[in-house]
Amino acid sequence: MDSTAPAQTPPRNTRQARSAERRRRIFQALHDCVIDKGYTRTTLADVAAGAGMSASHLLYYFRGKEDILEQYFENVSEKFLARIGGQGDAPVRSRIEHLADLWFRGEASTRTEIGFMLECFGAAVHDEVLRVTKAEFDLRCKDHLAAIFEAAPACYLGDDRDAAEVAYAMMIGLRSAVYFDQAMDLASAHRIFRDTLLKIASL
Repeated sequence: MDSTAPAQTPPRNTRQARSAERRRRIFQALHDCVIDKGYTRTTLADVAAGAGMSASHLLYYFRGKEDILEQYFENVSEKFLARIGGQGDAPVRSRIEHLADLWFRGEASTRTEIGFMLECFGAAVHDEVLRVTKAEFDLRCKDHLAAIFEAAPACYLGDDRDAAEVAYAMMIGLRSAVYFDQAMDLASAHRIFRDTLLKIASL
């Protein structure tokens, strides 16, 4: 074999797959660091170490810690919105139960995942990109809830948008209560949310 021959460039698909895997590892490392020590105490070096690479290598994929969180939070938000929107044609009761199960019983309902979500919401106060993503997430969740109440036999509160505001406040408030209030657990939060929405929907 001629040692002077140029090294072959990996196929484009291979490079893309490798890049996607490294980005996934970086996202997971940030997630784990935030759960372990909080967002403000997490450094770029922490994330790089968790992803098994140097900080300079990590900066090839992201501009910094904030950029990682912004993109990761957007990805998580889009996935959740896609999942709650998948019941659009189901009966109202089924849509309410699906949302309650997804928010209070799904894989994102553990105490650690709730803590991660709250960290993201807190960071959005001072991060313009996160704030836009959070505002879009809020709006689309409320639109989904309003559509549920619009399809209900009757809306106990009289106005679908008002009902959506109340329901979304419960979604966020009960998740926070599970994290901070020792008297509140996920099962209780699930029951309160489900039963209240069914009552608002006159079911």
